[in-house]
Amino acid sequence: MDAATLTYDTLRFEYEDFPETKEPVWILGRTYSVFTEKEEILLDVTSRLWFTYRKNFPAIGGTGPTSDTGWGCMLRCGQMIFAQALVCQHLGRDWRWEKGKRQTDNYFNILNAFIDKKDSYYSIHQIAQMGVGEGKSIGQWYGPNTVAQVLKKLATFDTWSSLAVHVAMDNTVVMEEIRRLCKSNFLCAGAAAFPAAESDLLYNGFPDGAEVTDRLSQWKPLVLLIPLRLGLTDINEAYIETLKHCFMMPQSLGVIGGKPNSAHYFIGYVGEELIYLDPHTTQPAMEPSDNGCIPDESFHCQHPPCRMSIAELDPSIAVGFFCNTEEDFNNWCQQIKKLSLLRGALPMFELVEHQPSHFSSPDVLNLTPDSSDADRLERFFDSEDEDFEILSL
Repeated sequence: MDAATLTYDTLRFEYEDFPETKEPVWILGRTYSVFTEKEEILLDVTSRLWFTYRKNFPAIGGTGPTSDTGWGCMLRCGQMIFAQALVCQHLGRDWRWEKGKRQTDNYFNILNAFIDKKDSYYSIHQIAQMGVGEGKSIGQWYGPNTVAQVLKKLATFDTWSSLAVHVAMDNTVVMEEIRRLCKSNFLCAGAAAFPAAESDLLYNGFPDGAEVTDRLSQWKPLVLLIPLRLGLTDINEAYIETLKHCFMMPQSLGVIGGKPNSAHYFIGYVGEELIYLDPHTTQPAMEPSDNGCIPDESFHCQHPPCRMSIAELDPSIAVGFFCNTEEDFNNWCQQIKKLSLLRGALPMFELVEHQPSHFSSPDVLNLTPDSSDADRLERFFDSEDEDFEILSL
């Protein structure tokens, strides 16, 4: 058992409240004052879906692990950043979770997509097994690049959300590629997250077996994940202001990263500290009830969130953004361009209109829900999570 698990499970860690500071608190594109909006801050944090280690879930692959304690923290962080994208798409950024308050079907449909069972789109089972194609054995620790690549592949099967997922490689975001991906005409048919079985419960937005009219869309909602390395062994302080500004953008999904072999989901900052949700506590696996609902209190962090100095951040991270519309994407591009002009801040990645000539990777962005199984999804990128280009002054 690692130190983080000991801290949470056996030492009854006392969570430190927010400091009394005049510094603004930024949470995923929203700003708050500690003095006048502390309750709003805590409600915003509590409303994020919190995925932690679980135990006693069905064996991965039928004979594999029944718990991800000690190895699944980055997988759980990947679930959290992706769940935030689904929340923004289906519930909206202003949606809030309150204990005991009845939630909508869409909320439970999102939650069902991450439940620890093999049939859920983004379950620990699916992520771990899809990771084998990225060179990771089941039970092996992931880095941010690997989990981003795996989530991209799994999203092709989620026809309810019908997301366009782009993983920007080589520290470069190519606007042309993203527009081609998001504006490609596609038919989106409703589908259930689970095979037809015992009932007509709502899963991932559609009653089991229901026929849903195909619809034509002009823009697929975009999940943009950017794996980066912001230093050699420690984060280069020249990137810190740029990183902070990412949390200020309304399109922000946060950051996955942490300390060596200990991943966290960073959702904001205050002063020189990052605010994060920590997956390093082991809870029992949860099963949906007969009516399709899930006891959901354990999926929300109901204490003040953790904080750590930005200077302690491991330089290997992945930054996430969600652009529900083309207007959102254009606005994001403008913000990134302005950010590149910020004095004293070093850009974390390059934003370009067209693919640079030195790029030789094939266009893998047009994977569609027509892919019938994981074997048809080829591995295009090296999944070694330490193989990032080193950025320097």
